[in-house]
Amino acid sequence: MTYSHRLLVLLAAMSLSACSAHDTSGDTNAVAPGDTTIAPTDTTTMKAPQPMAQPDAQMKAVLDKLGSLGGEPIETLSAAEARKQPTPTDAVKALMTEQGMPTAPDPAVTSVDQMIPGAAGQMPARIYAPKGATGPLPVVVYYHGGGWVIANKEVYDGGARGIAKAANAIVVSVDYRMGPENRFPAAHDDAIAAYEWVVKNAASIKGDPTKIALAGESAGGGLAVATAIAIRDKGGPMPLAIVSVYPIAGTDTKTASYTENAAAKPLNRPMMSWFFDNYLSSPADRANTRVNLVAAELEGLPPTTILNAEIDPLRSDGELLAARMRDAGVTVTQKTYPAVTHEFFGMAAVVDKAKEAQQAAGAALKAAFGK
Repeated sequence: MTYSHRLLVLLAAMSLSACSAHDTSGDTNAVAPGDTTIAPTDTTTMKAPQPMAQPDAQMKAVLDKLGSLGGEPIETLSAAEARKQPTPTDAVKALMTEQGMPTAPDPAVTSVDQMIPGAAGQMPARIYAPKGATGPLPVVVYYHGGGWVIANKEVYDGGARGIAKAANAIVVSVDYRMGPENRFPAAHDDAIAAYEWVVKNAASIKGDPTKIALAGESAGGGLAVATAIAIRDKGGPMPLAIVSVYPIAGTDTKTASYTENAAAKPLNRPMMSWFFDNYLSSPADRANTRVNLVAAELEGLPPTTILNAEIDPLRSDGELLAARMRDAGVTVTQKTYPAVTHEFFGMAAVVDKAKEAQQAAGAALKAAFGK
């Protein structure tokens, strides 16, 4: 055989080998054309980061107003100082005043404050109810955001009140303990205590003890999922649904959305690192599945709705949590709202996409409650 013949044979063999290497007909993880099912080994955190998106006009107006209020970078402050900084809620109210809108809470929902038992003493709670409701109504236990360090039920009044209206339900929002004064797992333990109090006392607030759900935003969105896991493991009565809005669901700050939105407002990557440092008891807690929910055992959780914002370091957290839940057999709906930022959910007075998100949350809860 001449050299030319030997070369042709070698090239043919290499071509056959390459075709065989790319044959996925026997690969159970391969996705057929048009199949959008998430494979067991998903690639959510492996997506290449994109340039940070631009906010729409309504969202930009809120961000511009927040910037004009003169806050300092939270990651440069102590927790006590950070709690005094202007909030997105302050920006929304200032914008409403400029536009001649009333800033009083939506009169379609009433609220009353009271104390309820936490894991280590009494904690403040605000109980919302649709005006004129006679009950018994479904009850949603709601956890505010703020990285387990800042904010409270007052700052997140818009989200909790919006859920009460959209779901036609009673909402119980609690001020759980926060770091650094009360480090992990203080907030998580208080979240469980709040749920257990509602289960036992729903009738006293005109609620239906057989129709209870969990909801929260940001750190509170993670608390809602972590609470459901804890109740499952304790063998307690399970919530009928979870609504988790832009949750802190992992501790990896190098995901695609963290990279894209490293300098976003009102939440950025340095702030998230500051939250972890001020709440977690040690670096080892980053691996604790009560915080790192994407690594938790998620089987047996109720139907879950995860709502994310495009311009948010936590977007990948929500997307990956949804994928992990689907892998675990949980019924999950996940939606990312374009051109809005973290904290948009409670801004329904001035941001249309917040209205849409609140309606989506309400519809999911109504479906779970059977109404």
